[in-house]
Amino acid sequence: MALSDVRWDQQVPLPKLSSCQSRIVVGLAAVLCFANSYDGEFVFDDSEAIINNKDLKPETPLNNIWRNDFWGSNLSSNTSHKSYRPLTVLTFRLNYFLADGLHPVGFHVLNIALHSIVSVLMIDVFTILIGGSVSQVSKAAFLAALFFAVHPVHTESVAGIVGRADLLCALFFQLSFLTYCKAFRKGKHKEDTFSVIWIVASLVLCAVAMLCKEQGITVLEQGSCSSDLLTLFFLSPLSQANELFRRGLPTRAVLLTCGGTLLLYMRWKIMGTGPPAFTEVDNPASFAENTFIRAVNYNYYYSLNAWLLLCPWWLCFDWSMGCVPLIESLLDWRIIWVLLLWICLALLMGQALCSQDSNKRRNLTFGLVLLVVPFLPASNLFFRVGFVIAERVLYLSTAGYCLILTYALSRFCFLWRNYKVKMLLRAALLGLICVNMARCAFRSQQWRSEQNLFTSALSICPLNAKVHYNVGKNLADRGNQSAAVRYYREAVRLHPKYVHAMNNLGNILKEKNELLEAEQLLSKAVHIQPDFAAAWMNLGIVQNSLKKFEDAEQSYWNAIRFRKKYPDCYYNLGRLYADLDRHLDALNAWRNATMLKPDHSLAWNNMVILLDNTGNLAQAEMIAKEALKVLPNDHTIMFSLANVLGKQQKYKESEGFFLNALKINPNAASCHGNLAVLYHRWGKLELAKKHYELSLQLDPNAPGTKDNFNMLKRKLEQAHKNN
Repeated sequence: MALSDVRWDQQVPLPKLSSCQSRIVVGLAAVLCFANSYDGEFVFDDSEAIINNKDLKPETPLNNIWRNDFWGSNLSSNTSHKSYRPLTVLTFRLNYFLADGLHPVGFHVLNIALHSIVSVLMIDVFTILIGGSVSQVSKAAFLAALFFAVHPVHTESVAGIVGRADLLCALFFQLSFLTYCKAFRKGKHKEDTFSVIWIVASLVLCAVAMLCKEQGITVLEQGSCSSDLLTLFFLSPLSQANELFRRGLPTRAVLLTCGGTLLLYMRWKIMGTGPPAFTEVDNPASFAENTFIRAVNYNYYYSLNAWLLLCPWWLCFDWSMGCVPLIESLLDWRIIWVLLLWICLALLMGQALCSQDSNKRRNLTFGLVLLVVPFLPASNLFFRVGFVIAERVLYLSTAGYCLILTYALSRFCFLWRNYKVKMLLRAALLGLICVNMARCAFRSQQWRSEQNLFTSALSICPLNAKVHYNVGKNLADRGNQSAAVRYYREAVRLHPKYVHAMNNLGNILKEKNELLEAEQLLSKAVHIQPDFAAAWMNLGIVQNSLKKFEDAEQSYWNAIRFRKKYPDCYYNLGRLYADLDRHLDALNAWRNATMLKPDHSLAWNNMVILLDNTGNLAQAEMIAKEALKVLPNDHTIMFSLANVLGKQQKYKESEGFFLNALKINPNAASCHGNLAVLYHRWGKLELAKKHYELSLQLDPNAPGTKDNFNMLKRKLEQAHKNN
């Protein structure tokens, strides 16, 4: 065995395991790291990609996933992020189908299983990259795969369900690479042969990886073209280079170039006229006017990503909105990190290109390529991305880091061959793996719920307005509005143009009857973002409460102008018209709401009540029965219809709807009270007495019920005297 091989493998301070044992250990380690996330909730981006994504529902045509983006928006829409990942969405839909609904356990279990499979396959990838045989796993490949399996930066990809895009992309990335390597086989006379079929299969798997996430296209550079070029220029003398050409290098280059060009063209066609439109808060550096400042900040982002690989303790679910302030001067001390990054990269590249040790050149070069190439789509070099830092985009790049780390460790062990030092290194290695596993478990515990996830970010990114916004929103959703106000105010303070925080804060202040401040906030929000339809609607509600009816009407119409299909806005507009006694306008508005959203119970019920109150009983009955065809189990509409039928003296039919409503909601005091009135009018006095009593038990202060009951008791007493 060559000396370089000894340095690389035998010096790794781990016991030699069989191929099967290595795979079992790596797979189990990957599962143990994230096992406690299996019963977590849907968190953060899961809401948009899964909960609110209609493409997961069985009633949605399956071919919709090929027309919509990852978040369920049509790719032709101006609001689409152009994230085309139909195969990932298909797996979400499969989870939905198997669990018969949105149950997060199945989603999480599949993510954990995928990470385990990817980690095990990394053994084969690393074995090929370091020049070994897949049938006999080297200690170096095993250690690098183990480092990959337990790296804490993977938590977002594994514990966050939307991270499945990265897991599936990595899986098919590996399969494409391994398939490409399978194209080279020894012939009967031990000469090298080349198979076009395997190359084509590799291209197909590359396309599949790309349909899981855009990063998949980088396998062509990493696994295919780069391997030939590196072998040609760094590993082989001229005679071996000639052999490469005899093995079909020109043919492979043509196939890969044509395949890659076709995939990129298809991706460009899918994106439409251009890349997605992001805002300054998503990626502040990309909006810097000065090219130098923009480049410096991009490089600072790269250094932060590198630090997350080296020391994955500073983890956060979101890095936008002031989390990483811009570098605006050369005097900013953070430029040191940029310089340090490029010094380290220059040293590594120098060793990769100039070292006399071919083994070192090979492994450092492959490590650097695997580190850098998968990261390129997120680097802002080719197009603007919608984030500052995203831990999940480091999933594949981590493999390159783990390969370099393993080589550095084996090199260090070779230089320090003292037994005591080796034992110390072995203990340190074991400690590092255990610490990383503990960190994975702790971080995945934080990803189990939005409350834990959002609050964990407060200490990491205290300047991030979105973190405070999400903490406030989570508190408001759990009913703690007073605490939510504090976080919303902080979000607005940190980012004075944060319209969503203003909108939510305005809503809470509206509920607390602090209407003037709510109006100011919502007015500011629509001034900053004139097409913010939800803020316009909420402003209309506040203005209606302040009796500013003309302003409220205009606000509602502004909301409808910017979001034409807005049933809730039509509903609130109808309430305004009803308050102004513009009954026909109110009915038209509520009818529009039900046309846009057929199951809009409040709009249906308000139409019935308004028609009832204005004496249009026949029309009210017709509307209520139409509503019940859409909402057959809506007890409020049953209750309103029963009242209408009772007024028309259709007592039997009215009784049936009252009883059906009580089956659905047996504790409705008003329903018992109105049924008692029906029986009272109908002459069924004992039944009336029973339901008056039930109504008063449920609500002793029910308006009118006590007076009606007293009237009934006097009537019963009079009847008893007469008898």
